[in-house]
Amino acid sequence: MTNRYAALLRGINVGGHRKVPMAQLRALLAELGYGDARTHLQSGNAVFTAAAGTAPADEQALGAELEQAIEKHFGFRVDCLVRSGKYLSAVAGACPFPAAELQGKQLHVTFFSGPVGPERYASLDREAFLPEEFSLGDRALYLYAPEGLGRSKLAEALARPALNKGIVGTTRNWNTVVKLVEMTGD
Repeated sequence: MTNRYAALLRGINVGGHRKVPMAQLRALLAELGYGDARTHLQSGNAVFTAAAGTAPADEQALGAELEQAIEKHFGFRVDCLVRSGKYLSAVAGACPFPAAELQGKQLHVTFFSGPVGPERYASLDREAFLPEEFSLGDRALYLYAPEGLGRSKLAEALARPALNKGIVGTTRNWNTVVKLVEMTGD
């Protein structure tokens, strides 16, 4: 039996910096012993399989192994969050916003390396950012930004280093989330 995972690489292939060609990422996953390695877009989304019971056994260990392999191969460190297909499906299913009624650019999910509680964002005046909104989920933050992420004042506020101390986050638009759920599905 195999499990499907998605690797979410943070901050690669942006503005010509920290280049990780997707073909090389797929090859690297194969070298690590993972099967059916596929990528989505150029922004650091890879899907792969691992035999159940193989080491490393959990998402955090898989992410750490991939981070080490990328640093060794490319010469720079990249944060990698690995999430199971089951987790991604649960995140999509728990979306508090009407995803089917929105454009993909209006809805985003930030995946975190660990749990985040509402106290982390208590200093934000949510009403000051309306109609933009956010909601917390399981190691995830859902962001509704009607004008898109590039124009979002709330996204800018949520990205402040003081609010993200001690945690790694990487954001994907809803279209990418849906595609990753599809790619990691059974």
